[in-house]
Amino acid sequence: MPPSPALCLASTSAYRAELLGRLRITFSTAAPNVDEAPMAGEPPQTLAARLALAKATAVAQARPGVWVLGSDQTASVGDRRLEKPGTLPRARAQLRAMSGRQIQFHTAYALCRDDELLHGADCTTVHLRPLDAAEIDRYLTLEPALDCAGSFKCEGLGVTLFKAVETHDPTALIGLPLIGVAALLRQAGFNLP
Repeated sequence: MPPSPALCLASTSAYRAELLGRLRITFSTAAPNVDEAPMAGEPPQTLAARLALAKATAVAQARPGVWVLGSDQTASVGDRRLEKPGTLPRARAQLRAMSGRQIQFHTAYALCRDDELLHGADCTTVHLRPLDAAEIDRYLTLEPALDCAGSFKCEGLGVTLFKAVETHDPTALIGLPLIGVAALLRQAGFNLP
């Protein structure tokens, strides 16, 4: 079996690197240095797809012959896009606003090498149960998810806030849909189980 081609993850996210590492393939990482500001009126799924592609292509330009994987995730409640809270007061406010509601997580991924491009996307819906202020405070005291859109970590205690999750890929919610990414990597010539 020929060796797998070179791969670079266009991300500084520890979450994405940990997820990609589960596939047991060798990869490097690089900061994509892409402006992630949404365009006026841009839907969340369009933003995620545009940024995944922009990240992959930005890094690929400096790495001829190397496959580069870019990914992006946006979250929304109804028409409102959710940001990473950054502070405890914002996280509290975000969880209060999402209590008892559905949150859509749009995760896009793009794999490019020179002029070759493969891409995919996933949408996961999280149903939060009704949360009172004390539950929100207890959660944020134990797991302040300030760097996560939605203000929770599904791979940790955040799952206790859920009523249900609808997904095709359980890793998508963490930030990199490994089922879809593995399919693209196999298509690109990577040796995966």
